[in-house]
Amino acid sequence: MTPSLNPQQLAAVRAIDRPLLVIAGAGSGKTRVITEKIAYLIRQGLPARNIAAVTFTNKAAREMKARVSKLASGNEAKGLRVSTFHALGLDILRREHKALGFKAAISIFDEHDRLTLLKELLKHNNGDPDMADSFSRQISTWKNLFVTPEKAMDTATPETLPAAQLYGDFMRQIKAYNAVDFDDLILLPVLLFQSQPEVLEQWRNRIRYLLVDEYQDTNETQYQLVKLITGNLGKFTVVGDDDQSIYAWRGAQPQNLVQLQKDFPRLQVVKLEQNYRSTGRILKAANRLIANNPHVFDKKLWSQLGPGDALRVLKQKDELAEAQQVAADLVHHKFRHGGEFRDYAILYRGNHQSRLFERALREQGIPYFISGGPSFFGYAEVKDIMGYLRLLVNPDDDAAFLRVINVPRREIGPATLEKLGAYANRRHISLFAACFELGLEQELQAQAVQRIRRFCEWIVDVADRAQRGDTFAVIRNFVEQLRYDAWLEEVSTSQSSAERRQRNVVELLDWLEKLAQEDDGKTLAEVIAKLMLLDILERNEEEKTGDRVSLMTLHAAKGLEFPYVYLVGMEENILPHETSIEQDMLEEERRLAYVGITRAQKAITFSYCSQRKRYGEMLECLPSRFLDELPEEDLEWADRKELPPEEKLERGKAAFSHMRNLLNTP
Repeated sequence: MTPSLNPQQLAAVRAIDRPLLVIAGAGSGKTRVITEKIAYLIRQGLPARNIAAVTFTNKAAREMKARVSKLASGNEAKGLRVSTFHALGLDILRREHKALGFKAAISIFDEHDRLTLLKELLKHNNGDPDMADSFSRQISTWKNLFVTPEKAMDTATPETLPAAQLYGDFMRQIKAYNAVDFDDLILLPVLLFQSQPEVLEQWRNRIRYLLVDEYQDTNETQYQLVKLITGNLGKFTVVGDDDQSIYAWRGAQPQNLVQLQKDFPRLQVVKLEQNYRSTGRILKAANRLIANNPHVFDKKLWSQLGPGDALRVLKQKDELAEAQQVAADLVHHKFRHGGEFRDYAILYRGNHQSRLFERALREQGIPYFISGGPSFFGYAEVKDIMGYLRLLVNPDDDAAFLRVINVPRREIGPATLEKLGAYANRRHISLFAACFELGLEQELQAQAVQRIRRFCEWIVDVADRAQRGDTFAVIRNFVEQLRYDAWLEEVSTSQSSAERRQRNVVELLDWLEKLAQEDDGKTLAEVIAKLMLLDILERNEEEKTGDRVSLMTLHAAKGLEFPYVYLVGMEENILPHETSIEQDMLEEERRLAYVGITRAQKAITFSYCSQRKRYGEMLECLPSRFLDELPEEDLEWADRKELPPEEKLERGKAAFSHMRNLLNTP
C-alpha cells in the first residue's frame, strides 16, 4: 500500500467487506483511491478479470487503467475491465445479443440517427416532424428514468400520449434495424437482467467487485444496473460528490447517494475532505457558497497549501469591455508571474459567451483552445459522406446503410425499412444483403424492392470501380452523382450554411486522398479506418492543447484543474441562469459555480458587467447572488480599489512587452 495515502483514503481502500460510499470532495484524490483499491483487491486475491470500474468519460477510464497498470506488477492487471458505463452496457449487449433477440452485429444510433428515424416515423403517421427534437428528449428522459414504452403508455397524460406512442413505434423500428441508441446501452441490459436471472448470475460471477466513479452523475437506469450486478451483498465502492452534481438536465440524480443507504443498510460511508489542489481562500469560498445548499452528507474541504491570493472581482460596463479586460488582465498576470498560457482557463455558463473572448484573445495575440467545441466528424454532412464510404468498403454495415439510404431522399419510407429490417433479422443477414434476396419480394411491394435494389446495385458498381480504377476520382464522381450539394441547399437554413457544409465535404475528400498518398498501397478500407482513428485522435486533442489558454463551459470544466481561473459572466440570469431561476433549480446552478471555483489551484478571478446586450437592446445587469454568498473578507473588488501608480506602470509594460514579443515572432 502506498504510504502517502491519508487516513481517510486508506480506510476507503481497505474497506472491502461492506458496500462503500466514498464522499470525495473536489481535488481530494478520488481517482487515486479507486486505482489503489483495484490494486489492493488484486493483492487480496481477487483476479483482475473479476473487477470492473466504470466512469463517464473515455479519458477518465484511460487514466484510471494507466494508473492501475503502474501499481500492479506483471500480468496482475490482465483482464481488468475499466470503461465507461455505456461501454460496459455495449459489452453486455454484444455478449447477450441472442437473449435480447438481436443479430451479432448490433449498430448504434447517434442522436442524428435517432432524430432522422423519429422524423420519418412522424411523417409516416401524419405527425409534425418539427416535434422530433422535443419527443427525442422525452424518450431519452424516460429511458434514463427506467420507464419502458409500456409504462410510458400506462402513465401517459393527454400531453405525453403522442410521445409515448412514438416511443413504442421507435423501439419496434430500431429493433427491426438490429440497432440500439445510446440510452439503450444501459436500459436493455437492465431489462435483460431483470427478466433472465440466469444471465444476471453469469454476469455476477464475471464481475465480483464493481467500482463506480462520479456516482453523483448516475441516472435511475444506471443505478438499477449497479444494483443488479452487485446483488444483495453489495460488493461495490461508489465514489461521488453531491456538491458536483451538475447534470440534472440529462437525468443525473444526486439522490442516488441517499438511496444507497436505504437499499444497502450495511453501507459504510467515508469522506475525503483534504483537498490537494487549491489554496485556503479558494476552498473557503467554495465551502461558504455550497453551504447554502441542503446536504445529507456534510463535508468541508481543507488544504495544507496555505491561504493563497485574495479572490478578485472585475466589473465592466458591457460584455465587450469584459472580454477585453480579461484578456489584458491575463497578459499582465502572466507578465508578473511567468508561467505559460496553458496555466489559464476562462470559464463561462454557456457556449455563446465564448465569441467575444475569442475575439479579445485574438486581438491580444493570445493562443487559445475551445474545449468541447464540435468535432469535424460530428457534422451531419461529414457523417453522411463517411456513411457512404463505410458502405462502399463494408456493405454489411447496417448503421451506415440506414444513415444514407434516404440521404438524399429516395422515397424509401420507414414502413419499407421496418419490413426490410425484420426480414434481415429473420434471415440473420445484413440489410444490404437482404435487398438482393428473392424472398424480399414476398415482403415488399415491387416498386419498393426496385428502389432499394437500384440503390444497392449502384453501391456495388461504385465500390467495384473504386477498387479497380482511380479510387478518388471514382469517389468524387460518386459524390457529384449523389447531387449532395443540392441536398445541402435543400436542408440548410441558409445559402451560407449550405456552402460551409459543402466545404466540409470537400475537406473530407481532400483529407482522404492525402492520407492515401501518405500511405501508398493502402486500400480504401484501410484509409477509412485510419480516418476513423483520426476522429478519435481529434476527440483526444483536449489532452494535448499545447501552450494555449483554455476556454470552456463550466460543465466541460468538471474534472479539470488550472493554476489560474477566470469565471466570467457572474450575473443574475447568466449564473444563475434565468431558466434555472424560473424552474427553481438554484441548487444545481450553485453547484455549477462551486465546480468553477474548485477548478482553480492558485487564484480565481470573477468578472461581471453592469449592462449586456440581449435581443438587440442593452439591458441592465445585476451581479450574481453567488458573489454575495462568498466570504466578503476574501474578495478584492477591482472597481472599489485605486491601482497604485507602480501597478499601472507595470500593466503598461506588460502590454508593451507582449506586443513586442508578438512582433518579433517569426
